[in-house]
Amino acid sequence: MAVKIINGNNDAGTPRIGIAVAKWNSFITDKLLDGALQVLQNKEIRDKNVVVAKCPGAYEIPFTAKKLLPKVDGVITLGAVIRGETPHFDYVCQTANNGVLQLNLEWDKPVVFGVLTTDNIQQATQRAATDSDFGNKGAEAALALLEMLSVKQKIDEL
Repeated sequence: MAVKIINGNNDAGTPRIGIAVAKWNSFITDKLLDGALQVLQNKEIRDKNVVVAKCPGAYEIPFTAKKLLPKVDGVITLGAVIRGETPHFDYVCQTANNGVLQLNLEWDKPVVFGVLTTDNIQQATQRAATDSDFGNKGAEAALALLEMLSVKQKIDEL
């Protein structure tokens, strides 16, 4: 039996990339954005092919990503929700996650979830650093989007 296996790679050619990034907790999200942009630069994605849309917080990320989708090939979502003493954390995380999930199901374009949902500032800081064991999750989200664009292209060519 010859099974066709599709593997993506991080060489997506010259895609148009949207990045929806929350301004809330900008001391974290700015680092996530820097990580994502560095990956795109390293992969030789031209600046003119990248658009960054900043929104107030993680709750607004799905709407921002939805507005970007008609203009780009895929979207990276970046945010940082840090647990507090109220259930607000749960509502924001669930809304951001469900919104991005819904976009993936409704659109024929990938939307990558790069929203940190951490218990404390230390965890968020570790996941946004470039020199930690956790890696920069913005960079990882950019790599995931490039791989998904490759997977999509290969499936479309079947």
